[in-house]
Order: sequence, then structure tokens, then C-alpha cells
Amino acid sequence: MDIKSSAFVISSPMVSMCPKDTKPEYAFIGRSNVGKSSLINMLCCHKGLAKTSATPGKTLLINHFIINKEWYLVDLPGYGFAKRSKKEVQKLDQMIRGYLLGREQLVNTFVLIDVRLEPQPIDLEFMNWLGLSSIPFAILFTKADKISASKVRLNVETYKQKMFETWEEMPPFFITSAEKGQGRDEVLDYIESINKSL
Repeated sequence: MDIKSSAFVISSPMVSMCPKDTKPEYAFIGRSNVGKSSLINMLCCHKGLAKTSATPGKTLLINHFIINKEWYLVDLPGYGFAKRSKKEVQKLDQMIRGYLLGREQLVNTFVLIDVRLEPQPIDLEFMNWLGLSSIPFAILFTKADKISASKVRLNVETYKQKMFETWEEMPPFFITSAEKGQGRDEVLDYIESINKSL
């Protein structure tokens, strides 16, 4: 897929305020500091599209970006929030789940996982919840440029073994690097293949 245009549309504090549109939506979500904004900017070849920040947990709204005037990329707040009060965490959690469960236009969710880390319980729990809720998702392993290729392979293999403890098969997954542009074509082709099947 060729990205010809990408533009910010709206930040919504609740699902009911998201665009009134029928175009397919692809949500991006992950733990704080997983490199979500950098990855979104890399996929769209648009450096300042999603705001990157040194402070984890900066995305607090549902952010819609229109891509090629055909589909929406949706930047969701992270989970495992950095330095938030219990009330704020509950509110964000409600907003995220409300979007994922209630948004008819959502066709796929990309869960971002830092490939350098061992499987984190919070990520595994979130993906199990997606599975139980019948929400289609794929995994994007991020920051692959930060460790050697052999370590990436080893860590992904470890992740697969952990997933197979509860999953019969692995969801689709992609290895990415926002720095090097790794995984860009594969992820965009995957989105295009879903769009064509709708």
C-alpha cells in the first residue's frame, strides 16, 4: 500500500464523539512508552503526525487520522499507565474498552509489544481480553533495532511459547522498527488485504 495522504482529524474523549463515518478503522494500542507515536509516524511517512513525547502515557484521547481518504488509523491511550491516579486509570480504561467493544467501524487492533522485554503479564492479559471479546488483533513487536537480530528472533520465540500456554494459534505478528522503517510494507500490506476483503 502506498500512503499518499495522512492527516489528523479529531481527538475524542469518548466513543460517541468519534467521527460519524463508515470507513474502516485500525486501532493502535500498547503499554506506555512502547514507541506507538514513532511507529505511527513511520508507517505514514509523516514525522509529526502523532505527537511523540519523552513522557510516557501522553495519549489520553481517542485520536483519529485519515489515511488516503479511505481508512482511519486510531491512536488509543496506552494501558499500564504511567503516574496516573486510580480514578484517571479507571476513566481511561473505560474509554479504551468502550471504543474496542462498541465501535462498529473497528476492523483490527494492533497491539504493540516492546520486543526487548520478556512477556509482560499486562500485555498477555490485555490480549486474552481481546480474544475473549472476539476483537481481531495483530501484534507489532517494536524497537527491533535496539537489539541484535538473533535476540529479536529468540525473544519472539519466547513470546510465542508463552502465548501457546493459552492460545491455540498465534495471532498475526510483525517485527518493526520505527528508526529503520522495518515492517512498514508488511503492516501496510496487511491493512490493505483487510480493506480489500471488507
